[in-house]
Amino acid sequence: MTITFGTEAAALGGEARHWRRACAALGDLDVGASASAWKELETYLGRSVRASLIGQANRLTAQADRLLFALVAAQTMADLARARSELLDLRRRYTRAEAMVDFYSDAVNTRTNPRLAAVLRGLDTLAVYSMDVVLRPLGIDSPPVLTYLDKGLGASILRAGARLWDASLSPAAAIKITRYHLWEPTSLIHETGHQVAHMTGWAPELAAALRSTLETHSGLAAEAWHSWAGEVAADVYAFALLGYAPVPALASVVDGPPRAVFRMPIGDPHPIAMVRVLFNVALCRSWFGPGPWDELGERWLTRYPADRASSHAAAVIRASLPLLPAIVDTCTRLPMNAFHGAALATLADPRRAAPAELTRLAERAGASLYTSSFLQRQEPMRILALTALRGLDNKTAPIEMETWLRRVGGDRSIAA
Repeated sequence: MTITFGTEAAALGGEARHWRRACAALGDLDVGASASAWKELETYLGRSVRASLIGQANRLTAQADRLLFALVAAQTMADLARARSELLDLRRRYTRAEAMVDFYSDAVNTRTNPRLAAVLRGLDTLAVYSMDVVLRPLGIDSPPVLTYLDKGLGASILRAGARLWDASLSPAAAIKITRYHLWEPTSLIHETGHQVAHMTGWAPELAAALRSTLETHSGLAAEAWHSWAGEVAADVYAFALLGYAPVPALASVVDGPPRAVFRMPIGDPHPIAMVRVLFNVALCRSWFGPGPWDELGERWLTRYPADRASSHAAAVIRASLPLLPAIVDTCTRLPMNAFHGAALATLADPRRAAPAELTRLAERAGASLYTSSFLQRQEPMRILALTALRGLDNKTAPIEMETWLRRVGGDRSIAA
């Protein structure tokens, strides 16, 4: 049966109108997330995210309109073939845009519970505080952050400024906080470390520095740490701001049977779990001296002897462990162009988060530690670190963490 021009034009017109309706509907963001959930976002953040998503829908709708115009003007089967190609392109673009709208809608929808919404607003604020520590002295504005709750053990980030399907940029850093670590949210600072590394160009510079530092000792270690630099940078950033506080949480996330702890897939940007934990221990030992991190490190060495790893992973482990002090120095003490010629520790001094310094902060603050708006603005990272460390001794979720996060997020019902 031969398809006539009129039949094909009518069919394409029907399909184009369908996709045009779908594109326009994509801009109705209150379908994906309730209006009340959108209202739980900080005003600028909500406007930025909504404007970006609606802009995507509008661009798709405009493309659909151009397609419909082309169909009206079509005179030959070749014209219809070109319209068909444009229709398939519109379909592909729609599915990508829909995935982005669904992602942000799901994230916003975690705020339908007012209690959780207040906590997440606090985490949004802490995330921006954590980036300001390094970005503000460099003259770089911190992007807005949208935190959301999800399952699993590990946090993650969709970076602000990430390139989207239509060449536009992600309007905010979207950071996944796991239910598992909601009341010990030190992973938040690991994720903002990724954002800072991206915005400053630190990660590639650190990769080159690690290779340069290690290649005279071990080519195997040099290549491994070069490939791990992005995740190493995020771990180091969390350490610089929070000290030891993120380390127990990290150890609990990457722990598991030996096959998981020694896993080293090709292309995985994460260090071998056993090496990663011992590197974080080395950070603490280098900057704070002896402490509870030493016991953690010894426990991991006893639990996971390198001879239980694959031959390649074992070789990387044995080459890396003696070099950890040099790796720590490269990551924290070496001047970097990314930081305008300063070392990371110059902008974010880890010694301020040493256990003794956190104890002194608590003693000076007394009962005002969690109620003072001044301390909230001046010491948010150290209060987060202190509260996370205090929570290690609790069998239940620490009330102080939730109350403080809600206050940081502007919950007036618990204002001092």
